[in-house]
Amino acid sequence: MKRSVLKFSFKGKAFVSKNAIQYHKYLCDAIPYFVKIADGKSFCMSNTLFIGKVYYRFDELPSTNDWAAEFIASRQKEAAKTRPPEGMVVRAANQTAGKGQLGSLWLSPQGENLLISIVLYPSWLAVSDQFYLSMSVALALRDVIVRIIKAEDLHGWTEQDERSSKLQVTPSRIKIKWPNDLYIGDRKTAGILIQNTIAGSGLQSSIVGIGLNVNQLNFPPDLPNATSLARSLGGTYEIDDIADRLLECLEHRYLHLKSGEKKAIKAEYEAHLWRRGTTTTFIRQATGATFEGTIQGVNERGELLVQTDTEMATFEVKEVSVVV
Repeated sequence: MKRSVLKFSFKGKAFVSKNAIQYHKYLCDAIPYFVKIADGKSFCMSNTLFIGKVYYRFDELPSTNDWAAEFIASRQKEAAKTRPPEGMVVRAANQTAGKGQLGSLWLSPQGENLLISIVLYPSWLAVSDQFYLSMSVALALRDVIVRIIKAEDLHGWTEQDERSSKLQVTPSRIKIKWPNDLYIGDRKTAGILIQNTIAGSGLQSSIVGIGLNVNQLNFPPDLPNATSLARSLGGTYEIDDIADRLLECLEHRYLHLKSGEKKAIKAEYEAHLWRRGTTTTFIRQATGATFEGTIQGVNERGELLVQTDTEMATFEVKEVSVVV
């Protein structure tokens, strides 16, 4: 639900007055100053407990993940050594140096897609279990796309009749490509990059970066299997609405993980794993050699389990790729 928000300018930035959010008493208690919005953008708070209650929004950044990491580091250098509140959001309409897995670039036209990072502090999660956070985020992103297909609570698209009658995309076609890309059919529509900071045997902080292709219709020739919500589902979408729903779904999945439901999370992740149970051709990145196998699932460390003719093989991220 959209809410009217009062703003006042301060040194070229826009802030939300405490008067504008005083009816959220728990929020004012948790955030003693104000919710910040960069570059003077309008703001709609999510229907969440803590994710998205501090929200930095920019027209352009090199990388939302990098900005969040630098902000955390700068706060640690202060005398009080405070840290941003858990659930802080950083969002940009454009990234000039967006990142994907293992240093790959994430390119996006200005204002057409959702580019967002969320700061979390899963100190209760062991380093050995960090892939459960990745699975939870992937499931949250899938939840958002399924909501759109079911038309539960998102609006702002056009040509709904054409979308529903001609494109015939069902929730069963929304898959998670290991480790955490989102696919509609056989085409990639979203990617996730999680940067963890480790303290001892646990996680100190996690910056969850998400790139979701929303309204982009044209993609470079070197991205032949890329797609977007608009391209696959039809219509045009309000990115603010999608961002709000993403924060809600992410908080739900995060709290589910925090409650200890690791077995259920892994089972659901594997149930939606792209090409699971289907004979698939793989390429070994180190040698370029191909082989056939069947994806069975993942282990506790997040390694892919593939049944070949001779063994149940395990692979780390980027050890193998799939021939699409």
